[in-house]
Amino acid sequence: MTTVRINDRDVELPEQATVVDAVAHTTGRELTSTGAPVDGGRLGVAVALDGEVVPRSRWAATELSAGHELEIVTAVQGG
Repeated sequence: MTTVRINDRDVELPEQATVVDAVAHTTGRELTSTGAPVDGGRLGVAVALDGEVVPRSRWAATELSAGHELEIVTAVQGG
């Protein structure tokens, strides 16, 4: 297991976990390797890894290591 920090909480993820795995863990949704929800719905999530935004096109290729810090934010509609 690898310990990473997601939204100021330590989280255990499997070895060789990627940003896709972290987003799936955080949102509680099953995701494809492209970061799209398996159910076909919208996700509305942005991710920063150690302060740098990670484009969704790179989520599956971005492997996490112990000590990495992620901020995962969800878009909210309204005013």
